[in-house]
Amino acid sequence: MARLTATQAGGHNVLAFLDMLAWSEGTSTVANSDDGYNVLVGGSLFDDYSAHPRQRVELPRYDIQSTAAGRYQFLARTWDAIVELYDFRGRFTPEAQDLAAVKLLEECGALAPIQAGQVAEAITAAAPIWASLPGAGYGQREHDLGALLRIYRQELASQPRDQDDLLAMFIASGGEVAA
Repeated sequence: MARLTATQAGGHNVLAFLDMLAWSEGTSTVANSDDGYNVLVGGSLFDDYSAHPRQRVELPRYDIQSTAAGRYQFLARTWDAIVELYDFRGRFTPEAQDLAAVKLLEECGALAPIQAGQVAEAITAAAPIWASLPGAGYGQREHDLGALLRIYRQELASQPRDQDDLLAMFIASGGEVAA
């Protein structure tokens, strides 16, 4: 589960999308990981959040090398650009990874559709950034849109809600509050 609050992330839809993205990238399901935040491409783990690990990993199956790391599989060069552009301090903490993913979602035009609940549109907008999304075109494993939407709905349903959120959802779905 993302470490940001719903307010910090931009809403519950964004948190659910981040969790879906981690599932899609294959990081949140790695055994003994810190919910994917400490996963190198290929599934190995790192243990130092002080900076991006910058380990170049051979992926013979795809005939590439990659520095992808963390819950959202940031390449070292992408992380460096985010640190510079948004004045991050460079630490690769879970919270920083979440914030960086939200910034990338905003940059590619996916954040507003996510917040509006237009998840399929957001997935299409984010595909050029994340290789596991359908239509990414990197020659790597891409997940089916239906599977991603199912995971998104599961993650959204599991998001903790405070009482005000629950009351608003109850009323929005036709419930009435006794006087």
